[in-house]
Amino acid sequence: MIPWSFFQTTTVETVGVAVRMACVSVAIPQSAAARFRDKVVGAPVGRRVVGVFILCCTLWFGWAAAAAGASTAPPTAGPSAAATASTGLAPATFWLASAQGAVWNLGGAESLGSLAGIPLAHPIVAITPTADGKGYWLVGSDGGIFTFGDAKFYGSTGAIALNKPIVAMAPTPDGGGYWLVASDGGIFSFGDAHFYGSEGGTHLNEPIVGMASTPDGLGYSLVASDGGIFTFGDAHFYGSEGGTHLNEPIVGMG
Repeated sequence: MIPWSFFQTTTVETVGVAVRMACVSVAIPQSAAARFRDKVVGAPVGRRVVGVFILCCTLWFGWAAAAAGASTAPPTAGPSAAATASTGLAPATFWLASAQGAVWNLGGAESLGSLAGIPLAHPIVAITPTADGKGYWLVGSDGGIFTFGDAKFYGSTGAIALNKPIVAMAPTPDGGGYWLVASDGGIFSFGDAHFYGSEGGTHLNEPIVGMASTPDGLGYSLVASDGGIFTFGDAHFYGSEGGTHLNEPIVGMG
């Protein structure tokens, strides 16, 4: 083994962006060092920079992960003191859902089930947690509702012919109901969710892609892919991106 030391801190500038990284001293077998030198040092300049950059990043992130694992105490059970007031979940706790209904629990979120392996008539378009973080709803583009954990079923549009597909949902604060919104702005309310208006039947420049309810559940906002905002009930209008040139479309709101 021979010591092979890298700079403690180096800056690599590529495509006009400076990337600052730290590297550590490592010991590499001489044969491996020779092979690396032959492949990198003998390569064109562009390849040398990329090769050294990748090696440094690999070493740095591997070392950082090991250090973090060694210095982090085992997590305690239950939500942390920093749990958010709105969901009761720790900041890094969440679920991911695929269009096929598979669900991944991350950051300590409990595994509560999924639709993986079950044939679906329509793809899943949203996953929404309950207020206490002990359940979630999956909603299909046809408005079909699937409940897990302590999420309750209050109705769906699964058997209704829709003009446009469902794109998002929002629960009421107490979890006793929810709203579904279609891409044409149509609103469907269930449980203790009240109807405060919609954009159904209104000409929209771009389709609705997301919605969010107000904290007291007495209103909601809709957002279109061009950033246009539509408010109902006690939801206030604070501005929008409607009429502004966007490089990419808006895809949701929260």
